[in-house]
Order: sequence, then structure tokens, then C-alpha cells
Amino acid sequence: MRSLYLTATEPHCGKSLVALGVLENISRTTRRIGVFCPVIQTRAGGETNKNIDLLITHFELNIEYGDTYAMTFREASRLLAEKRYDDLLNAIIQKYRILEERYDFVLCLGSDFSLEPVEFNLNVEVARSLDAHVLIMANAFHASQDALVAAFNTALEAFKAKGCPVVGIVANRVPPETFSETGEALRKAFEEEDIIISVVPDDRLLASPTIQEIAEQLNAEVLYGDDKMDRLAHHYMVIAMQMQNYLGRLKPHALLITPGDRGEIILSALQAQQSTNYPPIAGLVLATGERPAPTVKQLLDGLPSVLPIIAVESETYETVTRLNDVHSHITPDNLNKIETSLKLFDEHVDMEAILEHLGRIHSRGIPPKRFLYNLLQWARSDRKRIVLPESTDPRILKATEFLVERGIADIVLLGDRGEISSLINQMGLSVDFKRVTLINPADYPKFQDYANTLFELRKHKGLTEELAAETMHDISYFATMMVYKGDADGMVSGARHTTAHTIRPAFQIVKTKPGISVVSSVFFMCLEDRVLIYGDCAVIPKPTAEELSEIAITSAETAKAFGILPRVALLSYSSGTSGTGEEVERVRRATRLAQQRRPDLLIEGPIQYDAAVDEEVGRSKMPGSKVAGRATVLIFPDLNTGNNTYKAVQRETGAIAIGPVLQGLNKPVNDLSRGCTVEDILNTVAITAIQAQHA
Repeated sequence: MRSLYLTATEPHCGKSLVALGVLENISRTTRRIGVFCPVIQTRAGGETNKNIDLLITHFELNIEYGDTYAMTFREASRLLAEKRYDDLLNAIIQKYRILEERYDFVLCLGSDFSLEPVEFNLNVEVARSLDAHVLIMANAFHASQDALVAAFNTALEAFKAKGCPVVGIVANRVPPETFSETGEALRKAFEEEDIIISVVPDDRLLASPTIQEIAEQLNAEVLYGDDKMDRLAHHYMVIAMQMQNYLGRLKPHALLITPGDRGEIILSALQAQQSTNYPPIAGLVLATGERPAPTVKQLLDGLPSVLPIIAVESETYETVTRLNDVHSHITPDNLNKIETSLKLFDEHVDMEAILEHLGRIHSRGIPPKRFLYNLLQWARSDRKRIVLPESTDPRILKATEFLVERGIADIVLLGDRGEISSLINQMGLSVDFKRVTLINPADYPKFQDYANTLFELRKHKGLTEELAAETMHDISYFATMMVYKGDADGMVSGARHTTAHTIRPAFQIVKTKPGISVVSSVFFMCLEDRVLIYGDCAVIPKPTAEELSEIAITSAETAKAFGILPRVALLSYSSGTSGTGEEVERVRRATRLAQQRRPDLLIEGPIQYDAAVDEEVGRSKMPGSKVAGRATVLIFPDLNTGNNTYKAVQRETGAIAIGPVLQGLNKPVNDLSRGCTVEDILNTVAITAIQAQHA
């Protein structure tokens, strides 16, 4: 079976959670994946469908937005009004068949705008016409168990009457207090049905809208904090009492609703946000059409940072009523919500059983998504302590929240505790300080011990005790010393510092493993259909033959540590014995040295890039080779070639380049690009943790 039809018994069931979970599992074994909505609701300003946009962006699907749907809701309504039901159905089927030819698996998202009988019956007919298995969802948050069972039963009977195979039902947003009872009630009600029954608990994070979503759905005016509109509102609190009374009642990440003329509420909320003694505040909604008084506005205008403050014309009671109708969405840039959805899906939906119903899906190769997924799982399996010295960088703090929340690593942040806590509050982050250690190097009890150790390690180079103490105030040296002394398992830096500033302390303190003379690097290149390892593209300008052989062997070990079978190709401008010259001879000698040192590894060289990665070219240029055409580890002859190649491949193909990952050190230290994203930091921390597991 090549498709799954996800439909709902009512609007706002949380289809994005299940859609993410399904595609995450499918993407681990299937490369060509498509998504399809028979009918979409058009939005003002040409805004794209949020579910489609999320899936295309997050999974980097090779599909144009215009190919993901058959028609708009307005077009479908017109055909139905003209009683042209067959024309509507045929248009949907025709569009789907095009996708079916192009993709190994298609996830279909049924419409749920009103779910009146006509629309629901259309979903049934479409699922039958597409020969798709069906997964039915319902929102259990406000539904009684009897109502939930009735809703599922009605939908199940409708699909069965048309001969549509139903693979399972998913009750989403089940209140935690009734979670067990709801699951038992559903299993009892449908015990004779051959379906998978899943019960997913309600989650505060997923249910919380951003201030941007609230502003859009209330048609509010943004007065302040337009750069912080991605904050989440976990609670709504109407503030009608005086400052000294409401402050003690503040809930974390609450959105405060108050009349616009209550200047003392606005100012006290801003002060509470700056204080570490009160929980973070999501923002303020000013009701009644009033705006802050001129003197209050003048004060707000002069502040360097202000909470999100939006204003509406409606009265306070009406505003609260409208807020309760605001719906939250999962957007591609909200990694926390995405990861929470995937975690809930993995824990509460038996995807393996669903896949058994779907049958075997033809696979054309394991995509990089599986590799990225495995990184987080491997890191999580044996959690390590990773120090992130650049604690005032917002990207580092966002990554810290994610890493700690998902149990990927225990984090150490360097800097002033008050400053870090204040930044976390200002950003509206939720960081569990039981799993984060804040260290200020200046008053750390082990500071002098660290300085003494540095002096002993470097005194033969002329380092004095005074200079050692001064050097230890440098966060890169301090963090590296933490790793050396065993107070951290690894270090990741470089978001605000150069590569040299990050890795020089590692060369001087951590040093290389026994038998390794050079520190080198690799990039994990996540291409469309596979993951390759490129080395060395960041450290050694022009390695000797001996150094090149070491880089090849070390890179092969790195590949094995990350679940990649190493087939090592040492690259040059000629393949095999066809070329001559100083450069190709250096590669040839490096290949012989590597083969002699590690006869257990598959190592080939010199070889050209096309012969290394293309099977047809490899057979032509190097027949009988076990590496040619199938290489997974590509070793470049010099830094100039490697650095330019990885960047060219990254830019021209859209590949994800993870690195540089340093190899050969006794303990893991890794560098970030100064243009790194939060996702880059997550991947690098996970890699560092895995290296620490293998140290």
C-alpha cells in the first residue's frame, strides 16, 4: 500500500501531530514522499496551507506546493452547488494519480473545514477512489467518552460501508486525568475491529498559541515586541486587581489581559519579566480600545527591550471569549513543537502495527532523515555532559531548551548566572535548571586548579603562572579545560568565535589520541538519497602522505561510530594508475600507507570524485573495485579542494552539511559556524555526545 488517508471527525483535531509522526517514520526507509490535500481552504494574502507548508519544509520534500492539492474549497463548493459531484471527484483523482507515479508514498490529508455530511462523505469517496488505507482522528479534549466512541463509530461505519480499509483510530488531546480510562473505553468499544487504537495525551506546549497567532486571529495591533511574537501563551490571566495582589498569582508563560489604561499593570509586568523571582510572561493584551497614556508610552519607547504588547478594541470579557477560540498551529520554525509532536507520536501511536496494515512500501534507499533521527536517539541513549561556553547567544539558549527538554544531553553554560537567567526569561524559554549547570569561570572553585594545570601543560612553551591564570578567563580555554579534567564530556563552540579560537585550546590541552599525529575534521554531507563523509575540509591545509593516510583511517572510524559502513576513497585528478605527477603520487602513497596500517578497511585511491560516487563511472574507470561507485568516505587531497567542494555541493544541491566535526582528539571538541542555526547546534551537540560515548 502506497498511501494513507488521514481524516478527522471534526475540525481542529491536531492532524499535524499525526502527519509529522507518520512521515517521520516513513522517511526512515522511503526517499520519495509526497503529500496531498484533495481540497484546501484559501486564505487572505495567498497564505499557504499550514499543514502542507509544515510537512514540505520540515521533511524537505521534493514537491511543489501547487502539486499538493486538487482544488480550493471555493471551487469544490461551486461544483457541488452545480451538482457536478463526479467532476469534482475526477479532478481530485487525476491530480492524485500524478503524485502516485512520482512518489513511493503519499500521505493524504482529508478536509475538515466544517465536516458537514456532504464534506465528510466526500472524504469517504475520495479515500475509496484513491485506494488508500484510512486513519481516523478525533479531538478528545472536550468530549465525553461516550461522545468520543460515538464519533469514531459513526466514521468507522461510514468508511466500512464504502469498502475503505481503516487502519486505526487516534484520540488526540486526551486530558491526562482521564487518559487510562479513555484508552480502556476505546479498546473495549472496538475490540472486535481489526484496527490500531491510539490515545495521545493533551500537551500544554502544543495547545499554546504564539503571540503572533493570537494577534492575527484577534486582528490586534502590535504595539511593542514585534521581534518576540514567537513566544507561547500557556495561560490566559485577566488582571483586574492591584499590582501587589496579581504578581503573586502569575503563572509561567501567561498572557495578561487588562484594559489599555492600566499603566501600572503594564509597567509592573515589565519589571516582573526582568526579575528572576517571577516566572516568564508571554505578553500583554490591552483591551477596551484604550492605549497606554502618553507618559507611559514615552517610558516604553525608551526601553531597550519590551514584552509583546498587543491591543484590541473589544471589551475585556469579549476579548477573553475570543482568546478561547484561538487555535495554535505547528510551524516549520518551531522545533520545540515539532519535537514534542514526534515524541508524543512515538510514545503513543504504534506505527509499526500501522505499517503492517499498509503493507510493504517500496524503498529506493535510506534518506538522510534517518541519519539525523538516529543522531538524537544515539545521544539520548547515553546522555553526556556538554559545555556550551557562548551562553549569551540566543541560538545557544534556544538549543539548550530543546536539548534538555528532549533529554539529548546535560548542558553546562558559562557566564554570569543572573545575566543568563535574565536572557532566558526575556526570550520566554522554559529551561529545566536541574539539568543545566551555570558556571561563572571567575568565581568557580576549580578555577585556580585549572590555571595550574594549564601552566604545567604549557610551561615548556614559555607560559608563566600569571599568563596561565589570565588565559583561563578565556571561555574557550576554560571550557576545554573542563573537558580535559573530566568535568564535561565534550565542548561545542564557535557561534560567536572563529574556528581558530575554538580549536586552538583543544590542540594545546586535550591533544591527540595515541597513535594519531594530527587533528583533522569531517563534514557529514546529507544529500538527497544518502549521507557521505567528507574529510578534511577545515583543518589541515596540505597534508603529507602520512597525514593523509591518518585522515583516511580516522574518518573511517568516525563513519563506523555513526552507523555508516566505511568505503574510503582518496580523491585525486586521476583514477587508479592512469595519472602521474607529484600530487597524484602523494595520494597514491597515502593510500598504500592506509591499506598497510588497516588492511581490514575498504580503502581505494587515487580515484576521481565521479568514479568514487557513481556506480556506472566507477565500473568503467576501476572495474572490480569494492569502493568505486559506492564510496561513503571521501578524502580530499588538500584543504583548498575539500573546503570548496563541500560548499559547492551544499549550495548547489541543498545538502545539509554537518560539521566540521573534529576527529583524532582524546576528548571531543567541536566547532560551529558563526552563521549556524539552532538545528546546526542541536546536530553538533548530538555528534559531540556520541563521540564522547565512543571516547
